[in-house]
Amino acid sequence: QVQLVESGGGLVQAGGSLRLSCAASGRTFSSRPMGWFRQAPGKDREFVAAVSWINGRTYVADSVKGRFTISRDNAKNSVYLQMNSLKPEDTAVHYCAAGGIYSNGIRRPDEYDYWGQGTQVTVSS
Repeated sequence: QVQLVESGGGLVQAGGSLRLSCAASGRTFSSRPMGWFRQAPGKDREFVAAVSWINGRTYVADSVKGRFTISRDNAKNSVYLQMNSLKPEDTAVHYCAAGGIYSNGIRRPDEYDYWGQGTQVTVSS
């Protein structure tokens, strides 16, 4: 079992920045891809960013490319999402997710085994 706890959400003005953190329990963190997804009211959960377990390669959605950066620290069992130049359309509950051990799937929600409770990000115009 892996437990994920997100932190760092909040209310920010357009153009501002936030850094989300996700702390994971267990001993398998370094063997799992880690991702961030978000879900706005009335919309499907969508991929935001992910980081591979094998070489730390990162992937980001086109909608956040150049503004968001994902990183991981295996020594701290943590993954981060640095969000810059925030826009009102970034408003959503943001979720941290852990993929399967040694998995290469990173973009679909059904490729992830564990989810955090979510943290609200609200960007005002």
